[in-house]
Amino acid sequence: MDMSKSQTIFFCQECGGESSKWQGQCGHCLAWNTLVEAPKPKKGSRTPQHVGGYAGNAQTSVVKLSDIKFEDTKRLETGLSELDRVLGGGLVPGSAIVVGGSPGAGKSTLLLQLSCQLSSRYPALYVTGEESAQQVAERAVRLQLDRDTLNLLCETRVERILDVAREEKPQILIIDSIQTLYSDEVTSAPGSVSQVRECAAKLVTFAKTTNTVVFLVGHVNKEGHLAGPKVLEHMIDTSLMLEGDGDGRYRCLRSHKNRFGAVNELGVFVMTDKGLREVTNPSALFLSRPEQPSPGTIVSTIWEGTRPLLVEIQALVDENSYGQPRRVSVGVDLNRLTLILAILHRHGNLTIGGHDVFVNLVGGLRSQDTSLDLGLIASLCASFWQKSLPQNLVVFGEVGLTGEIRPVLNGQTRVLEASKHGFKTAIVPKGNAPKKPIDGIRVLAAETVREAVDLLQELRLEGHG
Repeated sequence: MDMSKSQTIFFCQECGGESSKWQGQCGHCLAWNTLVEAPKPKKGSRTPQHVGGYAGNAQTSVVKLSDIKFEDTKRLETGLSELDRVLGGGLVPGSAIVVGGSPGAGKSTLLLQLSCQLSSRYPALYVTGEESAQQVAERAVRLQLDRDTLNLLCETRVERILDVAREEKPQILIIDSIQTLYSDEVTSAPGSVSQVRECAAKLVTFAKTTNTVVFLVGHVNKEGHLAGPKVLEHMIDTSLMLEGDGDGRYRCLRSHKNRFGAVNELGVFVMTDKGLREVTNPSALFLSRPEQPSPGTIVSTIWEGTRPLLVEIQALVDENSYGQPRRVSVGVDLNRLTLILAILHRHGNLTIGGHDVFVNLVGGLRSQDTSLDLGLIASLCASFWQKSLPQNLVVFGEVGLTGEIRPVLNGQTRVLEASKHGFKTAIVPKGNAPKKPIDGIRVLAAETVREAVDLLQELRLEGHG
């Protein structure tokens, strides 16, 4: 009799539900393709308990919310303004933070820089399960970091890590990475769903009960999402994702979840031979444009967290020679590009559908902001006409399927940001048109796609002023 089937169990990475056999859809949360196999817990093994939740509070009586006493939390500044911005103003004592990213993005580099910098002001413990002590020291020397005050521990057993942390009493605890840890209370291998879930739970409980800031380095899967059970993202307070290719210079740190600040806040860094250096003026970075205007290039604005960013959109509309028209989009959602092409055909009287279309958001930036819609239309029109638009033009606005141009949030702030960087003309939704003229910039309002295309044609005829 084959007993192998009885030795494993299947966990859902979304909700943590268990199943005795694999199936395409989780029977608990109804998510598809989320079940992964893990060793079945042995009989008599103790099920981990988290009394009072992950916060470690064993208070079980009912109390009125108004009766709970608390003090305003003083945040710990990291010394990196871009990181503080993404965190919502600094580190909150007792918070658990996950930093994810693809291999080579710079997760370990960023946290080693941060821990060395913070250790001069706050007790810090850096725990590595992926590198030896010599490797970490060599990287610190290469990055020219101050190593005098940082404590280092090479360990993967979470119980041992917590014992050392209780003895050393650090204010900052960095774990690199959560996928390498294991607990004696779980029989599966490190990196499995049950191990990641249990180790993370212990570390989050430690953070809440000791007021320690805990950083967890997390790997990502091939889809670009945080690897491991989905419940991990529910346990922690803040989830940060370090975006950027290993062979590129720029890195974007984006908050996907933050209980203490704005979600989708963006911090920009540049990778150098001395590690990551923050970019204090990202708009200037993403506007590294050639001196001469070129067809298909336009500047738009996006809103990331609490600030506007000026970004450059490049579009290339080319004749198709291979049958099926190609659609390539880098930094912009491909489905959004397809919608814009259909809207241009129906409401802008521009037939681009039979052409190859390539779109790129300069600087390696990725954005889901719908205010890019009107900028996409402007860049596509310019490339299709093979005529350059004025280099001092900025365009933004959301476009609907019926051809209307919808206003976007903080429209006037976006215009002011463009004016600050020397732009002289702006095409904006009619709902974002300022009530009073803004010094230094001419604002043109459009209510429909047809009106916007007409404005673009007029600006094209005016020259490059």
